[in-house]
Amino acid sequence: MSTRAAERPPAAPSNDVSERLAHLLRSETEGEVLFDAPSRGRYATDASIYQIMPVGVLVPKSERDVTAALDIARDLKVPVLPRGGGTSQCGQTVGAALVIDNSKHLRGIRELDVEGRSVVVEPGLVLDHLNAELKRHGLWFPVDVSTSGQATLGGMAGNNSCGSRSIAYGNMVHNVEGISAWLSDGELVEFGPVAGLGGRGAAIAGFVEQLAAQHRSEIEERWPRVLRRVAGYNLDIFHNQSERPYTADNSVNLAHLLVGSEGTLAYTRSLTLRLSELPRGKVLGVVNFPTFRAAMSAAQHIVALGPVAVELVDRTMIDLALANPAFRPVMETALIGEPAAILLVEFAGEDKAALVPQLDRLGELMGDLALPGSVVKMAGDTAQKDLWEVRKAGLNIMMSIKGDGKPVSFVEDCAVPLEHLADYTDALSEVFARHGTRGTYYAHASVGALHVRPILDMREAGPEGGAARMRAIAEEAAALVRKYKGSFSGEHGDGLSRGEWIAWQFGPALTEAFRAIKHELDPIGLLNPGKIIDPPRMDDRALFRFAPSGSPRPYRVVALEPKLDWSAWDVQNDPVTEATTPPGTGGDPAGGFAKAVEMCNNNGHCRKFDAGTMCPSYRVTRDEQHVTRGRANTLRLALSGQLGPDAFTSEATYETMDLCVGCKGCRRECPTGVDVARMKIEFLAHYKARHGYTLKDRLIAHLPAYARAASRVPWLMNLRDRLPGAARASERLLGLSARRRLPEWRSTTFWRAADPALFATREATLAAAAEGGKAAVLFVDTFNGTFESENALAAARVLRAAGYTLHTVEKAGGHHCCGRTYLAAGMVEEAKARAGALIDALLPLAEAGVAIVGLEPSCLLTLRDEALVMGLGPRAEIVAGQALLFEEFVAREARAGRFALELKAAGAPVLLHGHCHQKAFGAVAPILEVLRLIPETKVELIESSCCGMAGSFGYEAGHYDLSMRMAEASLLPALRRQPEAIVVADGTSCRHQIADGAGRQALHVARLLERLLAPANRESA
Repeated sequence: MSTRAAERPPAAPSNDVSERLAHLLRSETEGEVLFDAPSRGRYATDASIYQIMPVGVLVPKSERDVTAALDIARDLKVPVLPRGGGTSQCGQTVGAALVIDNSKHLRGIRELDVEGRSVVVEPGLVLDHLNAELKRHGLWFPVDVSTSGQATLGGMAGNNSCGSRSIAYGNMVHNVEGISAWLSDGELVEFGPVAGLGGRGAAIAGFVEQLAAQHRSEIEERWPRVLRRVAGYNLDIFHNQSERPYTADNSVNLAHLLVGSEGTLAYTRSLTLRLSELPRGKVLGVVNFPTFRAAMSAAQHIVALGPVAVELVDRTMIDLALANPAFRPVMETALIGEPAAILLVEFAGEDKAALVPQLDRLGELMGDLALPGSVVKMAGDTAQKDLWEVRKAGLNIMMSIKGDGKPVSFVEDCAVPLEHLADYTDALSEVFARHGTRGTYYAHASVGALHVRPILDMREAGPEGGAARMRAIAEEAAALVRKYKGSFSGEHGDGLSRGEWIAWQFGPALTEAFRAIKHELDPIGLLNPGKIIDPPRMDDRALFRFAPSGSPRPYRVVALEPKLDWSAWDVQNDPVTEATTPPGTGGDPAGGFAKAVEMCNNNGHCRKFDAGTMCPSYRVTRDEQHVTRGRANTLRLALSGQLGPDAFTSEATYETMDLCVGCKGCRRECPTGVDVARMKIEFLAHYKARHGYTLKDRLIAHLPAYARAASRVPWLMNLRDRLPGAARASERLLGLSARRRLPEWRSTTFWRAADPALFATREATLAAAAEGGKAAVLFVDTFNGTFESENALAAARVLRAAGYTLHTVEKAGGHHCCGRTYLAAGMVEEAKARAGALIDALLPLAEAGVAIVGLEPSCLLTLRDEALVMGLGPRAEIVAGQALLFEEFVAREARAGRFALELKAAGAPVLLHGHCHQKAFGAVAPILEVLRLIPETKVELIESSCCGMAGSFGYEAGHYDLSMRMAEASLLPALRRQPEAIVVADGTSCRHQIADGAGRQALHVARLLERLLAPANRESA
């Protein structure tokens, strides 16, 4: 490749300058100034393969903070890097600079003109949050990127983002009407229609227009004539080369110069965006293809039908989606047989009924292309939405591959004309094969921009290593892009991975023109240096997150003996077949724990605010430290020694893990499966081994051990909440908030109050099961057995009324426990002993196929989760296979026709709050099924994240305020809106939070069913 010699990004300033910078920022701004190593490390990466430690981080609270920071940085000659969600795939948002994070505070909507269909927003506003506000006006901002839940509009403008429906609505640049931005000298400039500009804006426009005229012939010769071209600067605004004009009337808008400039020309203060009418109707046709080439060849014909989107999902992506429990049922609805690829074809308009014939025409077209009967038609809104969610998770699904080899972004963004798409993808696949790898294709078939990432091991050094293969593949891919007259950078920007290819794409003259634009707007090189102008080589090993041996800072994991079994992650993969080696063979010095942490690819999905659970602490703090990604990055940096010796068990790491509530939302919702709840258990085991357990730790962890004895003296145990001053004393001594009432002790525990007639012996239960009868074992946990025995008794009566032979396991001197309280404190060995004893007691029943029915989600689901990684062997797997929550069991039996009870109407609507672990294990749908067995009763699921109590978390004084903020995010307001509703919550801590925050009694579903038993059923119970 012929290009100007690439340079490494500027070196970080001296320690003296950094300290001076931090001091001045703290003195002259009100923002959060983060210069400690863990904080800087959390901003050292984005969703790319690169890592560069920033000088420091500022989280500004106001515009004044931004302008002060620019002034300070300019005086100290410290570069500035504006950042939004930090989800860039090419390294745009990493650098040795002062990173300014706009996403926490600078996220307002300044002006909304519904009639004029425009809006003025601050750069940190997330796309989904804007569209949620616009929806009630029948409008939306249509640049619908797959990361819409975390992508900020400032970042989207900096990147010139596109989205799935760009064929209908264009790229970001086609939807930006104006930008207000500061130049590096501090001047605020309005960038908008050239005809209305004055002052500095007019001068810049004149300069760029002169450059465009000077290079007119070069622009005509070198500029890619495709919609998807985001490389370099938009010099062609004065001489459009795109297949879609920048403006409807062909006028020139100087704001378009900043779009796609990656924060290198100006710092955005606000953006004026053009809005579109929200389509009232949508239909989706899913075309199944027998070969990948057939899908690529068909795209150009399908586009002629006028769809708003044509999106590809290849066979590898299909298989990965089918392997994900959350995506499998959705993907299955889209398939006919086992296709090699599918295309999602969406039509949108005013009237859904008028769109349905479009699906018929799509089917006719496929018949003409010798593929009759290949279209799955979806007119239902829910079915379409669910399938689009799977498509939006495409990259993250792809990145879920275990092992050091990962799909790498560097040629994933090439765009070619549709008539060449099939030939291009065939040739590119051959390139991958020559270099011992393969690519997974998906995304924008409508505009010839397919995202494809070959699997490479970037830690591998030498001529066969990931960096060498990346260079070789890029060279050959570039030749193909030139052959087929495409663009090397089609959507995701230039950054560090494609910056050096700008000169290849545009030639030396236009590259110097870009340099002139940079010098005109930022002559001192303050803003995001090393991007677009003078970028480093894409394969500079010193910039890699996982730098290979021989690099200035090779990535090495510190040896660690894990307490849990992480061997499933300790594997390597084959880049062609994607098959993995056996567990424990991956060479991880941390036994697989480090590789589990490294599964985080920084995609930022955990920064979302949708109806899911992940991540409760981030939703209320908006701090990078307290999001799944931030915790994973901190653990990775600590485990690899990048934060200094003993960083893994340091106070700084403890602070990062502290606000993880163990909800397991990330276990299900993180597409790459980063399970921070389990990682926190591992961390606490090591941290507490070094620092020791507090009295509070021991009291909470050992609760199951002393619960039986304590329940004999409830009057004594309850003094804390009855004796004046006792609650405050407990806060001082134990850290338990005086603003909380603790669970009330009682002498009438389940084990003392249960009617023996409700339960059969183990032998009788096994006999009933052997004869094909209805049998189950009721696992009564510490909480429902000790503090709310009515729940366990209600479950027993309901199951008995339904005709089940019922058994419950007990032990001399106490009761069985799953080990959950011990795990929450990091006492893994104690938890293993408790869980092992329970499993031994349950094993004969589980081996006989008897269902193990539990009431408390966090306890029962421990048998299906942590118990499988504590070294308990196959017996744990057998028990896990039979372990069901009460509602899962009832729903399963009802579907099979074995559970039939006559129930009365509830007499009021039912509001359901799902426990986080129910959500994580897909157990919310079953409880809805059960509640819908109640006649003449409206059931509504509260769309909420964690309630905030989370076991003992919300009882702690240091967490109380945060806990209540979590509850106020959606749960408590939903309860207040329906004061007459019956509230159902199966989690013990959830019920306590609802009582504290809303003054309402929430019921376990078993109690509600018992309450509604018809007289005949009640007698049989």
